[in-house]
Amino acid sequence: MEKKNLLYEGKAKKMYQTSDEHVIWVEYLDQATALNGLMKDQITGKGELNNQITSKIFYYLSEQGIENHFIRQLSKTEQLVSKLEILPLEVVVRNVAAGSFSKRLAVPEGQKLTMPIVEFYYKEDRLDDPFINDEHVKFLNIANQEEIEELKQQAKRINQVLIQLFQKIDLQLIDFKLEFGKKQDGTIILGDEISPDTCRLWDQKTNEHMDKDVYRRKIGEIVPVYQEVLTRLTQLGL
Repeated sequence: MEKKNLLYEGKAKKMYQTSDEHVIWVEYLDQATALNGLMKDQITGKGELNNQITSKIFYYLSEQGIENHFIRQLSKTEQLVSKLEILPLEVVVRNVAAGSFSKRLAVPEGQKLTMPIVEFYYKEDRLDDPFINDEHVKFLNIANQEEIEELKQQAKRINQVLIQLFQKIDLQLIDFKLEFGKKQDGTIILGDEISPDTCRLWDQKTNEHMDKDVYRRKIGEIVPVYQEVLTRLTQLGL
């Protein structure tokens, strides 16, 4: 597989064309951002940790029958993924009140929700990725009603699988963000990444934050925390 032209550079990744038009070469960057880019820092080692964690989790999801774009890990910072038409939508699943959910609804952080709640956010940096509902999704021509239901069903299924995975390594899945895309035949599958950048993870015994909140809230260092998550996944045999 040959790496070719740069297609896209985001906050955490670069994406390149390859000699196969259906495959994308992804390089994870040593960059941390939060609050829609208001916080930004170079953090040596972060890219390789996110790449390795994401690779292990996507491999696990594939083993559980959840189709996704991951093909294989190439190096500590690189992986190959299938090319998708990414939907401009962040699909957030919440199991426990935290972050913006707590602020928006005045629910104490840490309160367990009676059921998982799925939320949509419009991916648009100029608007700070606003919270939107199903009708907005349809108005913006992001997805039709059938596709909206498909997104919700997949998100809830992934949630169940990830809850079980993280429980095995003594982590509680508080909430997380997913991104989806369409294959050439229109099938919607999981894309992007799943890592402590995109998940809130709390240690089951101590409630210690094991995710990007340590950076966002300035309560710790990213690299040791992400390394601990990777170590636990590795010890599980992934």
